[in-house]
Amino acid sequence: MAGVSPMVSGSGLALRGEASQAIALMGVELDRYDRVVGLRSKVVSGSARLAPGEAVIGRELAQDLGVRVGDRLTVQTGSVSGSVSDSVRVTALVDLGVKDLNRRTVIVPLRAAQSLLALPGGATQLDLTLKDVWVAQALARELQSQFPYKIESWQESNAQLVSALNAQSVSTSIIRGVVLAVVVLGIASVLVVSVVQKGREIGILRAMGATRGQVLRVFLVQGAVVGALGSVLGLLLAVALIWVFTHFVRGSDGLPLFSIALPLPMALQIALIASVCGVLAAVAPAQAIRM
Repeated sequence: MAGVSPMVSGSGLALRGEASQAIALMGVELDRYDRVVGLRSKVVSGSARLAPGEAVIGRELAQDLGVRVGDRLTVQTGSVSGSVSDSVRVTALVDLGVKDLNRRTVIVPLRAAQSLLALPGGATQLDLTLKDVWVAQALARELQSQFPYKIESWQESNAQLVSALNAQSVSTSIIRGVVLAVVVLGIASVLVVSVVQKGREIGILRAMGATRGQVLRVFLVQGAVVGALGSVLGLLLAVALIWVFTHFVRGSDGLPLFSIALPLPMALQIALIASVCGVLAAVAPAQAIRM
């Protein structure tokens, strides 16, 4: 487990002069919450601080209320005993990646939210972050068996997203398999044609004492060279496309839409697979030589 962050959350209103906006109020301990979601990395203006009387709000909410860093706004919540309000100063604007979240998020200190939502000393949820995100499901089941609370992993909270990712992974694997088969057949067909066209040269080599195994190895080496050259050119093209995409395809905030990287181990694995496929593609021409 990498971090735990208690949170108090609820609904309320953000007021600034005559303007008002429905909000999702969250009370957190900033350092703990930052270890879970990386809040400081999402700051687009100001500096994230949550001292008493301070707040961090979404970028779109600030635009709707006409608020800038350093301005004050009023946070109001309702309860059975009446409404409770508190004036806070905005220390930072954040971009959470979703406009709807940016339009209704107000983050205040944990104690301030406990007072506004009438939960002194309490918390509505605990957020956990793990070093290995794929063990979240197993950990959720283990905690569920130990505690009488509602415990959800990120897979359960985002079931539709997980299903979409799984479907995308399966379709991507199928496309890769089909492309790999087409490439192998293409190399094999070129080498078979080469064997047919160079039948006279092969006959001369045989007459000069070359064995079938030696001629066979020539075509196997040719297949390996084609696969190796193809893998190198493919990797160079991939690096170029990644550079173009990350430098020219950007969102409205000027940042890249996606963070794309090509790890060296993956590049080496791809090059090895391409070279092996080139050798396998040369098996058909080699069999033609044997006949």
